[in-house]
Amino acid sequence: MKTRFKSVDIKKFGLILLWVGLTAWDFSEHSIPLSEILSGGPGKDGIPAIDRPQFVPAAKASRVFLKDEDRIIALMVNGKKKAYPIKILNWHEIVNDSIGGRRVVVTFCPLCGTGMVFDANAAGRQLNFGVSGLLYQSDVLLYDRQTESLWSQIKQEAVTGKLIGTRLQLLPSTQTTWGAWKKQHPNTFVLSTQTGHSRNYDDDPYEGYTTSRDVMFSVGPLNSRYHPKEQVLGVELDGLAKAYPFSELARVKSPVKDKIGKKTVHVTYDPQSRTATIKDTLGKELPSVTGFWFAWYAFHKDTQIYSAQKK
Repeated sequence: MKTRFKSVDIKKFGLILLWVGLTAWDFSEHSIPLSEILSGGPGKDGIPAIDRPQFVPAAKASRVFLKDEDRIIALMVNGKKKAYPIKILNWHEIVNDSIGGRRVVVTFCPLCGTGMVFDANAAGRQLNFGVSGLLYQSDVLLYDRQTESLWSQIKQEAVTGKLIGTRLQLLPSTQTTWGAWKKQHPNTFVLSTQTGHSRNYDDDPYEGYTTSRDVMFSVGPLNSRYHPKEQVLGVELDGLAKAYPFSELARVKSPVKDKIGKKTVHVTYDPQSRTATIKDTLGKELPSVTGFWFAWYAFHKDTQIYSAQKK
């Protein structure tokens, strides 16, 4: 399963495996072109979701397996705080969990750098998710185990099956370093490496990928305004999409006061931990996604882009 990223075109390999992967799904209804669904290599559940997550206190996580510079997806719901190390998510991509009395699904696509947390309730039912092994625009396609509909992570909706068109509710979460989150929230709990699966979580199966200009799977024409792996904070608000590239945020004093349509927002960026968050005028954090520029653009061709030059 473990592979090092190599600067090669593996599309042919994906196409060979696609025919096998397609047989597991019902494509009688679909909202995306079937020709753009590719196999990522592992088949259905070949990348195992974590269904019974175990957590440890912050002090134990720091002592046993987490370094301050390790990146995490941080989540706070109804006063409860949890951290999900990306070095674990690299190997599992999905965690089905509960926090603060709410069922959630924590998702991470290593190919797009996108960590997104959703309410696990949709279409009037509680859903449980797995990794399909398929990709759309290089982004992970989840599937729910209740109807086996396929869901696009970045698109935030079911794209095939009985629940086609159903949206998932994106929740506010933060992609940051363990050190930065722990300093602000010392009482947080952390996803444990005791996942029920045998993996070396200190080993990065995507080593070299985040700095390479190469994209492993086709996403159509790339926008060359930024490095394909430039990190951006992506936001959708009142039907408008806007990207805040980290390189632009690093050039201005934080927080940044900005407009998305008619709404005023405040974007905070910490260059040391490479953490960006967005809040409304009342100080409420808004749902957003941190990910690679190429991935955000692939799903938001009409995106607005924040530029420090205009300030």
